[in-house]
Amino acid sequence: MQGSYSRRRFLKATAAGGAVMALSAKSYSRVAGANERISIGIIGCGSRGVGAHMAGVQKHAKSQNIEITAVCDPWRIHREAANAKVKQWFGRDARQFSSYRDLLALKDIDAVMIASCDHQHTTHLKAAAEASKDAYCEKPLARRMDRLRDACDAVKKARTIVQIGTQLRSYPTFTGCRELYKTGILGTVGRIEQCRNGERPYWYSYVKGVEEKDVDWKEFLMDRPMRPFDPVLYSGWYGYRDFSDGPVPGLASHFIDLVHYITGAKFPASCVCLGGTFTWKDENKFTCPDHVQALWIYPEGFMVSYSTNFGNGSGNSFKIFGDQGVLDMVNWNAPVLTAEGGGKRMGKIRGKNPVKEVPMPDHFLDWLQCMRTRKTPNASIDAGYQHAVACIMAMQSYDTGRRTVYNPQKRDISEG
Repeated sequence: MQGSYSRRRFLKATAAGGAVMALSAKSYSRVAGANERISIGIIGCGSRGVGAHMAGVQKHAKSQNIEITAVCDPWRIHREAANAKVKQWFGRDARQFSSYRDLLALKDIDAVMIASCDHQHTTHLKAAAEASKDAYCEKPLARRMDRLRDACDAVKKARTIVQIGTQLRSYPTFTGCRELYKTGILGTVGRIEQCRNGERPYWYSYVKGVEEKDVDWKEFLMDRPMRPFDPVLYSGWYGYRDFSDGPVPGLASHFIDLVHYITGAKFPASCVCLGGTFTWKDENKFTCPDHVQALWIYPEGFMVSYSTNFGNGSGNSFKIFGDQGVLDMVNWNAPVLTAEGGGKRMGKIRGKNPVKEVPMPDHFLDWLQCMRTRKTPNASIDAGYQHAVACIMAMQSYDTGRRTVYNPQKRDISEG
């Protein structure tokens, strides 16, 4: 522990800012040892784990004094590729595991980055919390309400620092949209929509040759029923309902999280969702829908619409409609405010107005900094819970053909 930052100085500083909080012993030691290196383990070493998570923290490795020291993935090829990056960046090999249990058992790991398959997120996050590891967890946070509640409760009990991978809320542009929305310039907002389309489903790009001898098949399946090894199922898991639920949790989780971030809403009151496979029917027999439409009603008084067409890439949109104008965010890097379609035309919006950015640390840097300060990250566990509820509501409606309703007091979803 660094003697230059005493417990008395820490409590004095936080009290002055009105931020005294109950810290676990591990939380206090992380603050007090602010100059100590943070050791990070990677759970899931695919393109997201290596290309986004590992690369995202590596660029801050020197300024934040962090090091990736362990990697975990059921596929040997992925583990070795991740280790090659670790050796390139940090000058020594990472410890390699096929099971998350072995990585979490390491006493010197301070935090983990979870970029595993969708059906594994809650298991990995809950286990990380129970091992007192801070975590960065990829979206969608959960596919089932019971698993969602268990993981979130474990995080809150452990008081670990968790950042959910809905990184768009850390874009300066979308934070600018949030500040603009607060002014009320759009008037009465009745509809928020996103259409996110493509020529083909994203899961096709992940299909590749995989040899059974290189894979810990049981570790991948986790709680899913045992079946013979299948290289297409393993590499293209995004396209199968046993492991993922397709565009709504895969893509709309970002959209719903931004709806919550920008408007301040937390949970939908109800949802309906329809879809199916209409274009991409082939030998792969993917079960996730290539076309889907979800509608949520929020108690704040607006409707939220999300649709995906994976048969034609045109028609993308992302807009907030008010009775005074439109906030158009289809270009994530250059959103604009216009008076288009405003019926009352009070004259508050003139022309086409670029949204003023609000400077923000990038999503990975925010997490690293919060591990030092023990402050709440920008995409907190509560934010993750909220987007997961909306996505689970949609997929439950998709599966049953019935409207779903969320009860925030009971923390459950019912049909109604």
